[in-house]
Amino acid sequence: MGTKVNERAAALLGANGLAPTGTVWWDLSTEVLYEHAIQNGSARLAHGGALVVTTGQHTGRSPKDKFIVKEPGSEGRVGWGNVNQPIDAASADRIANDLRAHLNAAPQLYVLNARVGADATHGIILRLVTESAWHALFTKSLFIDLTDDERAALETTDGLILHAPSFQGNPEVHGTRQSNFVVMNLSEGLVLIGGTQYAGEIKKSAFTMMNDRLPLEGVLPMHCSANVGPHGDVAVFFGLSGTGKTTLSTDSTRPLIGDDEHGWSDKGVFNFEGGCYAKVIGLSAEAEPEIYATTQMFGTVLENVVMDDDTRILDLDDASLTENTRGAYPLESVPNAVPEKAAGQPTNIVMLTCDAFGVLPPIAKLSPEQAMQMFLAGYTAKVAGTEVGVTEPQATFSSCFGAPFLPQPPKVYAALLKDRIERYEVNVWLINTGWTGGGAGVGSRMPIRVSRSVVRAAVSGELASAATRTDPIFGFEVPVAIDGVEPSLLDPKSTWPDAAAYDDIASKLAQDIAAHAQKAGE
Repeated sequence: MGTKVNERAAALLGANGLAPTGTVWWDLSTEVLYEHAIQNGSARLAHGGALVVTTGQHTGRSPKDKFIVKEPGSEGRVGWGNVNQPIDAASADRIANDLRAHLNAAPQLYVLNARVGADATHGIILRLVTESAWHALFTKSLFIDLTDDERAALETTDGLILHAPSFQGNPEVHGTRQSNFVVMNLSEGLVLIGGTQYAGEIKKSAFTMMNDRLPLEGVLPMHCSANVGPHGDVAVFFGLSGTGKTTLSTDSTRPLIGDDEHGWSDKGVFNFEGGCYAKVIGLSAEAEPEIYATTQMFGTVLENVVMDDDTRILDLDDASLTENTRGAYPLESVPNAVPEKAAGQPTNIVMLTCDAFGVLPPIAKLSPEQAMQMFLAGYTAKVAGTEVGVTEPQATFSSCFGAPFLPQPPKVYAALLKDRIERYEVNVWLINTGWTGGGAGVGSRMPIRVSRSVVRAAVSGELASAATRTDPIFGFEVPVAIDGVEPSLLDPKSTWPDAAAYDDIASKLAQDIAAHAQKAGE
């Protein structure tokens, strides 16, 4: 049960270098955090009980403003570059000192202690200190609650996030690019976040921390969703944003382990989180009933979702604030979630791509070598309108389907995955949720019913002995027939009016995937 800060809690904050002068609220309940967020004007109550917030200027992550402290403890293992930008220790110390002074002077602070990683052997306990009630609620929804015994025994944590959206960085003083920033010290387990209200920065900072720690323990961290079938058969879904990772793993016939971040240890797969963070733009009760239902539940935090001021009815199709509307909700909001947030060894891996060129089939089986190539390449595509300046389909490559969150070089994670695929004889499938019959603007989007059908056929074992053809350009095996799927969709070239144009585009994509995989694996 949450309270105002007491003498013991004050001592714990003192160990974090904090001496707040205002009121400090410690591990408040969801209900009380709701009240605080509504009373201070930072959130509104929607029809059905969700909490609606807006994040202002920043409606998504700002990867150019994320920095890792260059310090002796982690410098040698970090893959420095555009993703892992260095910041010197002196600048990071100035940010930390000024951020602590800002939090100390805040009229109210919220402290949330939670677990990241359902496997106690490999999980960590993380503390968030924030000036914002709704960000504390977001963190409570997304991470795993501590037990009363864990709270009572808590002395130190494995990680600390100091979070102040109203604090503005000064590039000349702090060495940042602009006023918003995320700064991580991997050795200290310290994250500094300022100048942005987008809550995804909290979630992804914790993920990045786990991505650094787990390989040191021989555990593979994964940007994936996971579910489990009636016979204990686990399926893992890799995919970048917009490929359908959350949608396709949320299946009423297969209990959900988690929707975004997992570890793969010698015991099996375990969720990092206690909640889900789903894109909700365009959700419908017909296509995605389980996720849609959470938008009308108490305990859900909706970011940048438009609603009617009078009726408080949500308009999930309104993208006037951003296409990246989000819903954060506890895993228990999904009817058939796995309570343990963990299961055994996977039997199937699904790699999702939104192919805007329309040359990939809806499903293909990959050899272990092809799986490594696709994992290292992390291919999907941007389409017109998703970003400023994008006027035609553009291939996008994100190593390991999560390059922005990988502190170490991609080959570290690929080696761990290769070991597990071989050791447990895991089937690997490539699923195209993008276009067919031509590229974006010419062809049509792959129907979600088709994507669901091919995924279910793959993970159920239905395709284990199915007849296949070898794709002459990509080299993978494609089933020639699947119940409920039009045969023409399984042969994308046949749906193109110009077969030569198909060959040209497919050949170029195959070359691009191979080139990016080779570079990532160096």
